[in-house]
Amino acid sequence: MHQDDQDVQHKVQLSTWKKIISIIFKSKKHLILLMIYSGLLATLDVITPMFNRYAIDTFFVGGDYSTWPYYVMANLGLAISFGLVVWGFIYEAGIIEAEVSYELRRQAFENLQRLSYAYFDKTPQGWVMARMTSDTRKLSLIISWGLVDFVWAGLQMIMILLVLYLTFIRLAIIMTIILPIMLLIAFVFTKLILKQHRVARKFNSQLTAQYSEGFLGAKTTKSLSIEDSNYDEFSLTANNLKRSSVKAVISSAIFSSVVLILAYIAVTTTMVQGSVYVLGSVISLGTLQMFLFYTTNFFEPVMAISRTLSDLQNAQASAERIVGLIETKPELFDKPEVLERYGDLFEDKKENWEPLKGDVEFKDITFYYKDNEVILDKFNLKVKAGMSVALVGHTGSGKTTLVNLLSRFYEPKEGSILIDGVDYRERSIHWLHARLGYVLQAPHLFSTTVMENIRYGRLNATDEEVIYAAKMVGVDAFVKRLDKGYETFVGEGGNLLSVGQKQLISFARAVLADPRILILDEATSSIDSESEEIIQDATKKLLADRTSFVVAHRLSTIVHSDLIVMLEMGQIIEMGTHEELLKQRGAYFDLYKNQFFKEKGKALEAVIE
Repeated sequence: MHQDDQDVQHKVQLSTWKKIISIIFKSKKHLILLMIYSGLLATLDVITPMFNRYAIDTFFVGGDYSTWPYYVMANLGLAISFGLVVWGFIYEAGIIEAEVSYELRRQAFENLQRLSYAYFDKTPQGWVMARMTSDTRKLSLIISWGLVDFVWAGLQMIMILLVLYLTFIRLAIIMTIILPIMLLIAFVFTKLILKQHRVARKFNSQLTAQYSEGFLGAKTTKSLSIEDSNYDEFSLTANNLKRSSVKAVISSAIFSSVVLILAYIAVTTTMVQGSVYVLGSVISLGTLQMFLFYTTNFFEPVMAISRTLSDLQNAQASAERIVGLIETKPELFDKPEVLERYGDLFEDKKENWEPLKGDVEFKDITFYYKDNEVILDKFNLKVKAGMSVALVGHTGSGKTTLVNLLSRFYEPKEGSILIDGVDYRERSIHWLHARLGYVLQAPHLFSTTVMENIRYGRLNATDEEVIYAAKMVGVDAFVKRLDKGYETFVGEGGNLLSVGQKQLISFARAVLADPRILILDEATSSIDSESEEIIQDATKKLLADRTSFVVAHRLSTIVHSDLIVMLEMGQIIEMGTHEELLKQRGAYFDLYKNQFFKEKGKALEAVIE
């Protein structure tokens, strides 16, 4: 079932809110002040009609103006109090909103850093982004301002009923009779409006997805000439969103109208019956006016509470999503005794870290992503420190799986991976990753300068060290042509640079990091021939005296490797140097021959053109 469809079924669950409440109580001081200010506002709202009652009975009916100056001063104090209290609860609610939003995002992002690669491999980026942005913003907004409404409305209702019953019980009963009817209507309409808003939100999610696809796939859309089809699909979803939103608005309008009708029925009844009591001198005119004022304003807190409860229901999906993200456990984790010795990602104990030499052994490795789809079965491979190993084979042969296992993005289902003769699970994940270099086929650049993007290889590197690494792989050549040189911003994801330039920067990072084990995952497949020559020269220096694994797409890039491993369906079918494998005239020979003639054919075509 789609996530948005599931949201329609959600009810408020207290278990989900325990985590949220614990986060709210981190701002205990501001929470207490917010409740005090909300209580004071409710008290001032209840006191105001009493002032009016006094004025009517004393000044207008009694004709006694001796206390007029004190009344004016008291009203002035009341006005100032209103101003201070309103400022106070807006200030405190704003702080709680910001702090709850910050704490939710901080905890979620911290947990994201701990999660295994498998989580990001299976979880859509947009899902995580929505949790970190819209869900946290919505939740913090509802919590802070919903708390204000709930405390203010609840206290005001209680105090109004208390004042009415203490003043004149026979008129107070009118309010008491109408109140259960109002609560029932509020309950029914709240559920209806909530359901309609959730349906609208589902269509809104679909619309957002279509808009995103239309933007990201603009080139494909135009090349296939499917603008009309996309527009029709978008229009259909937009129309569904409009209709469901209009239904929700109509229901809200009917609810408000019904509340207003009931309120004025109560007011009319109170006015008629109260007038009888005034004419019979049972109550004063000021008392009747106070009852009418309370009756008129009593239903606003009722609506505020029903609205808050509706918002809490509406926020249930957001609460579950963000709490779920915060409490997601990584699939891979270090044993307690390993953490005790080596530390973790945020509190490492580098004084206990052993140096990494670079011997690697895959020992009886069995691995699968899904049950009954075994990728590696009893796989064995031994690599000496300093060796350059190339992994070749067709798609699905297990090349990338091997380097992902070596990087401990995943762990073997059976068997073990030994680094320097020790099972890598006996050392921490952070210990391994800090000594590992990984250059991807599609490198990611951060939205900062060229200098800072290279510096991610080693954060404490000087500018001179960064520039030296850049010169080693030829980054310096194209950086000099940029407007601001190394201080040039690369854009979001490096979109202001070419694919080849981004790849060169990722190589510079690896040079700067100086890892003991280096992995190149088809890292030259997106680089042009001119850049490839620069990279080949740089990688010879980079691979010297360190263990390296190269997942090769273009076989011309791995002819100088110490060992070439030919894989098929997770098994080694050939192994040796480039020359040795060519002499065998087996699978590697056929693959190299086909690729050689294909590349030569393209070169010949280019010359003819």
